[in-house]
Amino acid sequence: MLIYRGIPAPNTPVALTIGNFDGLHLGHQAMLKRLTDAARSLGLPACVMTFEPHPREYFAPEQAPARLSNLREKLELFEKFGVDRVFILRFNHRFAQVSAENFIDRILCAGLKVRWVLVGDDFRFGAKRAGDFKMLQEAGLSNNFTVQAMESVLVSGQRVSSTIVREALANGELALAERYLGRHYSISGKVVHGESLGRKIGFPTANIQMKHNKPPLSGIFAVEVYGLGDKPLQGAASLGVRPTINDKGKATLEVFLFDFDGDIYNRHLHVDFLLKLRDEMKFPSLETLTAQIAVDVENAKKFFINR
Repeated sequence: MLIYRGIPAPNTPVALTIGNFDGLHLGHQAMLKRLTDAARSLGLPACVMTFEPHPREYFAPEQAPARLSNLREKLELFEKFGVDRVFILRFNHRFAQVSAENFIDRILCAGLKVRWVLVGDDFRFGAKRAGDFKMLQEAGLSNNFTVQAMESVLVSGQRVSSTIVREALANGELALAERYLGRHYSISGKVVHGESLGRKIGFPTANIQMKHNKPPLSGIFAVEVYGLGDKPLQGAASLGVRPTINDKGKATLEVFLFDFDGDIYNRHLHVDFLLKLRDEMKFPSLETLTAQIAVDVENAKKFFINR
């Protein structure tokens, strides 16, 4: 899979879909399947245009929703689902001012030479969100490209969206989130040095670097970790602000792996969240926290035994 920051020139004709694709849930996966099927039948590369940062993070960063996936995770999933090329457009002040007409003329037609385009049924584009599906379809008739709309994907009568995945995760309903995602919710990142507190109290943890400080879930979890061998390793994870340890409010992901003791700094790990054990709590002392961690580890082990 080829990855471009911006629009390369010159380019060959493409089949394209456009969106943020946060979380790559079942609705997104259906779009990618339809894209790749059309691209193969037309003899065109299957391409995705996405944006970094998310437009809502640009316009209202404090009100932007929690990200379900960072850029690396999203790119890995694009490749898994058969995408040939990804165009990452930087969403900044200049891009936000591009009119809907210029988006079509300069980016889609002149830049990408689109021949087939698939967008969501609520797709809007251009400055002040002035462009819509009808406008794009009319432009296709004038510029020799086909435009199709992707209908919603339903699970038990519910439209699958990034919003309902976030809601399920925030409520600790990991099985429900898994139904919408078609897989376990996960976070991946590099193992970085922490304060080594876990090692001092008998529970050494892998501290996973997170690119965004507003995860969609928090608490204590039973997890599986990939990236340290042929099989996933089981463990217990804490994701949150660690209120007993500090009051800085920065979210941290720490994973205690069962029966494992190795140097894994700078390794890139993938953490699947399988079950929420409890909410994050502030304990009166380090001793009571340590005792609770022991209980959490035993509860996580019981989950895997009975799984």
